[in-house]
Amino acid sequence: MSKNLANIGIDDMSLYIPKLYLPISTLAAERKIEYDKLNKGLGLTNMAIPDVHEDAATMAANAIAELIDKNNLNPSTIGRIYLGTESGLDGAKPTATYVTNMLNQKYALIYGHNCFLNCDVVDLTFACVGGVDALHNTLDWLRGDEQRIGIVVCSDFAKYELASTGEYTQGAGAVAMLVKHQPRLLRIDEPFGVAMNSEHDFYKPLRTFSKTQIIAEVLQLAGIDHIDSQQLLEKLTDSLEVKGFIDDNDETINLHKETPIFDGPFSNLTYQNRIREAYAHFRQKAIDQSIMHEQETVLDRWERLIFHLPYAFHGKRIFMEIFVQELQRSGKWSNLTAKYDLQIPLETHFDNQKSYDKAYANFLKGVSQTEEYRHLVKEKIAKAQYYSGEIGNMYAASIFLALMGTLEADSINNSLVEGKKIGFFGYGSGSKSKVFEATIQSEWASVVGKFNIAKKLAERTPLNYDTYEKLHRKQLKDSILSPNDEFALAAIGQEGVTLGARYYTYATSKVMA
Repeated sequence: MSKNLANIGIDDMSLYIPKLYLPISTLAAERKIEYDKLNKGLGLTNMAIPDVHEDAATMAANAIAELIDKNNLNPSTIGRIYLGTESGLDGAKPTATYVTNMLNQKYALIYGHNCFLNCDVVDLTFACVGGVDALHNTLDWLRGDEQRIGIVVCSDFAKYELASTGEYTQGAGAVAMLVKHQPRLLRIDEPFGVAMNSEHDFYKPLRTFSKTQIIAEVLQLAGIDHIDSQQLLEKLTDSLEVKGFIDDNDETINLHKETPIFDGPFSNLTYQNRIREAYAHFRQKAIDQSIMHEQETVLDRWERLIFHLPYAFHGKRIFMEIFVQELQRSGKWSNLTAKYDLQIPLETHFDNQKSYDKAYANFLKGVSQTEEYRHLVKEKIAKAQYYSGEIGNMYAASIFLALMGTLEADSINNSLVEGKKIGFFGYGSGSKSKVFEATIQSEWASVVGKFNIAKKLAERTPLNYDTYEKLHRKQLKDSILSPNDEFALAAIGQEGVTLGARYYTYATSKVMA
């Protein structure tokens, strides 16, 4: 039996989403993509887009401030704020430090200067699973002292290149979670199942450009073909003093972009492989700890299934394999085989991997079309899809938006009760999955009643395509909507020891107008 079963978990949650969005119908028309392919095929309706003054730090700070305010938290009691993000703002300085600096600005007059002085902060990055990592780590930390209170926050802008195959899955926002003993919302116990393998399904590398390449492109744009770029470089002095971009001491220039290099089909495969492996790890640990018995399946054990959703319908498209395995384990698979003539293809029956992969994909598609699987989706997965479709991919925050959306729908329908269990399938490219479960607590409905997600969505402003593209290209210097009672980026240092330093304020529309 597992030791140290402290009653710890998620006490409350808050969501921050940008107040701007691009309708998927607008993007579909501009890209000449059939709208139904994105809407009915992937579940996409709108995508949240950050304004000029918004970034991963402001979104995180806004989500945390809401959590602090509605729970009347004294900052000095918060032992840590751990941030899961892949939208970090610096290669060394944690984005979480900017977050706590903003929070200190807002709460210093009430709780004193440096009221977050003893709060431990750090960024955790593993693509989209970084927020689950932050939660897992914080739960372990809580077990050391019943007085400990932590906040886990996930904040990201899922930005893709214009006209790429990932563009229509974009989104942005932050979810903050109050994590403590005796939680009102969800109790989370061990075990956590883990599966990790180094993959290049999605990543954001440093992209290297030679100075001669950069100069050659500039000369080409200027229509100058009689000047050699290497000869121009030789005119730079030998001084070690850096006087500009080209005068940098390095032979090459490294560029870190917000947009990823990715292989969509391969990422789907690594996602499917990792959650299968992580679930197997969770299951074996649960059996070893006498939490589950050999014949039990999560189809019966878990009332809801919460996935990382890179797009709204991804969860229901990725779970078929585990669904089949669980039916086999329970002895019910033969019933579906007979009813629908479903036969699992054997790799040894095919001449090459490509033919087998196609047959296996067709088999899983057949599983997804069965009445039994459609019922599972409706009961255990579908409630998470609506808000994902309205906001888009939130990277590290995506799985927790799925949780909030599911709980809000269940609170309206009064369809969950204390003691029921929820299963989580976290995934981050690169790649890693974590699988775990949580138990509904007695006060869950009253906590969920204050999420106010629908209200936040209703208050947003739609963008036209031209404005969206200018925001994407960072061509706008002024915000579309002046920030009002929220944190905002005020300035970025331009030279010397403040080069690149970011400065924030708690703004009102009057201040920033």
